[in-house]
Amino acid sequence: MAHLLMVESWVGAMSRLLPRAIREGGHEFTFLTRDLHHYLRSAPEGTGHPLLGARNVLTADTNDLTALLPYVERLHTVLCFDGVVTSCDYYLPTVARIAGHLGLPGPTPEAVENACRKDATRRVLAAAGLPGPRFAVCADRSEAVAAAAEIGYPLVLKPVDLCAGMFVRRVDDEAELIRAHRALDGFPVNARGQRRASVVLLEELLHGPEVSVETVTFGGTTQVVGVTDKSVGGAPAFIETGHMFPADLPPAATAAARDTAVRAIAALGLDGVVAHTEIKLTPDGPRPVEVNPRPAGNRITELVRHVTGIDLAAACVEVAIGRPPRLTRQRTGLCSAAVGFLVPEAAGVLEAVEGGDAVRGAAGLLELQLAGAGTAVKADGSNNTYLGHVMAGDAEGPGARRRVEALLSRLDARVVTR
Repeated sequence: MAHLLMVESWVGAMSRLLPRAIREGGHEFTFLTRDLHHYLRSAPEGTGHPLLGARNVLTADTNDLTALLPYVERLHTVLCFDGVVTSCDYYLPTVARIAGHLGLPGPTPEAVENACRKDATRRVLAAAGLPGPRFAVCADRSEAVAAAAEIGYPLVLKPVDLCAGMFVRRVDDEAELIRAHRALDGFPVNARGQRRASVVLLEELLHGPEVSVETVTFGGTTQVVGVTDKSVGGAPAFIETGHMFPADLPPAATAAARDTAVRAIAALGLDGVVAHTEIKLTPDGPRPVEVNPRPAGNRITELVRHVTGIDLAAACVEVAIGRPPRLTRQRTGLCSAAVGFLVPEAAGVLEAVEGGDAVRGAAGLLELQLAGAGTAVKADGSNNTYLGHVMAGDAEGPGARRRVEALLSRLDARVVTR
């Protein structure tokens, strides 16, 4: 039995999947957070939060690495950790630093930091010869305006260190660029109290379908578990509205996406990681968008498990303690699985989501989660504002997405606007 240190977590699905994987693997964990109430607020009423199943729940300033490293070193002498994990993007570099400081398994801090910074990823991949969009890293608005004129519109403006699509916007002219930059300026600190880097990334707009490649890298070898497709809406934002695993692609496109992901992971020097690499399949070939050194969110990890029997959360635990991951496919009875998200169109208060009873009895349904009446509804153009999701499978072929879309069409979210 191994003992893991878990430094922070998301409050969504992975806050449940990772503790489950640790428990089912016969291990235990100590949970370290700067704000336990952040998690307790997200627990369904009347239930215990999975993170409270930890052997220990400890509080420290996880944003202050200088103080944190000696603190976890003292903890390690008493609690004897075998690995360090997190499911929260904002603490992946911290976990890599802790693992390196304690001599525990894990990717190098430099590799993780380069993967977690979108500007650094672009530079590393370009230096390695991987084709990508034209891009510029801009320190302020005037630099962004000048760079945009040089690259040419349309462009994508991105913060370099936020996640869930926050403040990522398509801009078609200088006025839109200035508005997008101004909106980002108004968000100087992320949701975990960490100051955001002031630079922005401008990229040439890539055309074509977007997929993600789910991989596990261990001992210098990357194994591709599969390719997931995604649907995106909410222009000029980029909101993920659904996913299907495996992606319904021609074999050549699947192979190209897989190869690009493996090359990107190698270029970044990542090892000992489960990764989720997003790729655009452009007319000129696959182009990496992001390399995330953690299991996929947005229910993709569960789609993979439903179809292949492979638990990527469990693989994350195994590589964190230096053990070869178990990636043997199993017969699950499903050929494809998909998820679709209920995306709000306006801010306000949720009055009701109608149609849930009809969906709940549908054939092939795997999950149905709907927000309750009275929920405050935001429409901020990110993946953080869903009002629920539908997940379904298809035992015959790649029909799971069509099934999910049909079920979503039965739902009607009634929002009282402000």
